[in-house]
Amino acid sequence: MEEKAKILTEEEAIQQEFQTLQNEYKQTAHRQKIEIITKAFNFANAAHKGIRRRSGEPYIMHPLAVARIVVGEIGLGSTSICSALLHDVVEDTDYTVEDIENLFGPKIASIVDGLTKISGGVFGEHASEQAENFRKLLLTMSEDIRVILIKIADRLHNMRTLGSMPTAKQLKIIGETLYIYAPLAHRLGLFPIKTELENLSFKYEHPDTYAMIEQKIAADKAARMEFYDQFSAPINKKLTALGYQFVLTARIKSVYSIWKKMSTRNIPFEEIYDLLALRIIFKPKPDISEKEQCWLIYSAITEIYKPHPERIRDWISTPKANGYEALHVTVMGQDGQWVEVQIRSERMHEIAEKGLAAHWKYKTGEHDESELDKWLKAIKEMLKHPEPNAIDFMDTFKLNLFASEIFVFTPKGEIKTLPQGATALDFAFMLHSDLGLRCIGAKVNHKLVPLNYVLKGGDQVEVLTSKKQTPQKEWLNFVTTARAQSRIKVYFRREERLRMLQGEKALKIEMGKLELPLDTENLNKLLSYYKVLSKNELMRQIGYGNLNLSELPKALIKPKKQENFLWRYLKLPFTSSNNNSTSTTAAPALPKKENNIILTEENADKQYQLAPCCRPIPGDNIMGYLDDSGVVIIHKRQCPIATKLKTNFGSRIVTAEWQTHKVFSFVETLEVRGIDKMGVIIEILKIISGKYSMNIKALKVESEAGIFTGTFEIYVHDTEEIKELCENIRKIKEVNSVQRIEKQ
Repeated sequence: MEEKAKILTEEEAIQQEFQTLQNEYKQTAHRQKIEIITKAFNFANAAHKGIRRRSGEPYIMHPLAVARIVVGEIGLGSTSICSALLHDVVEDTDYTVEDIENLFGPKIASIVDGLTKISGGVFGEHASEQAENFRKLLLTMSEDIRVILIKIADRLHNMRTLGSMPTAKQLKIIGETLYIYAPLAHRLGLFPIKTELENLSFKYEHPDTYAMIEQKIAADKAARMEFYDQFSAPINKKLTALGYQFVLTARIKSVYSIWKKMSTRNIPFEEIYDLLALRIIFKPKPDISEKEQCWLIYSAITEIYKPHPERIRDWISTPKANGYEALHVTVMGQDGQWVEVQIRSERMHEIAEKGLAAHWKYKTGEHDESELDKWLKAIKEMLKHPEPNAIDFMDTFKLNLFASEIFVFTPKGEIKTLPQGATALDFAFMLHSDLGLRCIGAKVNHKLVPLNYVLKGGDQVEVLTSKKQTPQKEWLNFVTTARAQSRIKVYFRREERLRMLQGEKALKIEMGKLELPLDTENLNKLLSYYKVLSKNELMRQIGYGNLNLSELPKALIKPKKQENFLWRYLKLPFTSSNNNSTSTTAAPALPKKENNIILTEENADKQYQLAPCCRPIPGDNIMGYLDDSGVVIIHKRQCPIATKLKTNFGSRIVTAEWQTHKVFSFVETLEVRGIDKMGVIIEILKIISGKYSMNIKALKVESEAGIFTGTFEIYVHDTEEIKELCENIRKIKEVNSVQRIEKQ
């Protein structure tokens, strides 16, 4: 009876969740198609019957949750809701895409097919070895953007239920989320989802730090809200007097963005001064443009508070590439605190919250092409010339994902959008590939600049070309955009293929003169003599004129008695005879993975090594990466290299725990700032060397205008020692801040 009651309760919970989905859908402005949504739910519910998630709940609760995100948080309609409900049916049951098409039509079937292709493929266990899988994600995105929007909703729900996963799996999912999904959500204008994905990733990766920041935000809440009430009261009064209908809201900086600021600037929580921002969402008046009304509201606010002259962000004259529009101004509050005020119309706010879906809703005509439309076109174009290597391909694509934009002008005054940090050469390639390939320089604001000149917002750029110009290898260091990198690499791949053919032709002619065949035996002799690893490389070097073919008789007819060069490389797997110039290195068989490694003094350098890029010490949040030799490389979880490893080699990630016994010492750097009073450095040294008996490797102290900055490189055993040391140094009256300089 108990089991029956449990089944009934679960069934009731499922029906209740579906009813909530319907209620949320009914509140939208979409044409109501309840019948097909009910049909999709009943089909999915029957298909997933008896299947459970790792958390123990019925599997159908996951598609329902994804569908609720799709309608409630992204704002999509019935086609997307049905696709979300059905997104795992083909992957996890015996039903096919054809079955879906017969029951629900070609459009829903096409989206479900796209979701099925990328479900295990893009970031599956071997995704890093399969460039094709990542291209599938981009292809489906460029064909129907709803595929990636539903995929982001799917990822968001997986992140919300990440607690049921083992730690190693959590780290892999977090790596993917921060590396691809959060940037994609940002690029598509889904700011609340992007923020939640980042916060959840941070919460599971650094639980203690997350809890500490959350606690400090909560502790300041009463004082912060009191300040907000005082700050917003005169604005409220002024806008009401001007006859506006509006909503004022306080926006608190996310835990993840606070931590990023603390990490990058090496500052404590107490020195984050822009925790609070004020958002004004107004209902526009008729007969006057939204843009004019934003500036009128700006004028009203700056009559009350003094604006910061260098912190005005005008995203209404030129919206961001993801469609974001708003006017931001930072003003000085009553107590001398800077506060950012964001001014948006209701339309702008919906686009800021719902991104692409809302942008489509407000389109005015066929020729209303946004920066997002241009970006999707650029994806299609990039897929024509993809990187052969999967990791390079992902990196190239990601270059443009999360970059801030700048706006520059052509000589005729047209506005062009580029990522921040883009160069004159990037601009040339953005206009046209031929312009980029023949570019010799540029004029910026009528002054001659080199190819690697970094553009600034507002620059007017004229590209200079020459028919005699050809791309150079160093150009890859001059460009930052995916388009430019892709075009330059395509050029060199073609160039190298041509050189290989020329080299092979020249070699065959010379071999013919010696009346010798170009067979395997002779090829191996040549590889050994010229110390080249593959046939492709040999032909390429001959084509470039780097090898002297007059030495062929010496290499083939009277070879010296020498160690076979190739023998030393037998352990290096490589492929040789394909026409692609980029040789593919196959990884050796992966050693058996341990689920968890305990880090002790005894197994150091045998079973594990500390990564030199971030140099973790006991107490740091860490993860392990199993390398080809079976040694686990230990990284800090926030290390950028670790993020890439989690994304691209998820099957090699292992969890790691410290169990050292204060035998090993590690060099860590402390930065101490304070008032430069006589004897203060001696007091700090007394604490380091006297109280804690720590050895100092290096010490540097600089003083300017009565403020000193001291950098101490000291030997410590773990993070607990650093924490205690910092707390004691902070007790010195003249010391203002003490920070561990993190290596990332």
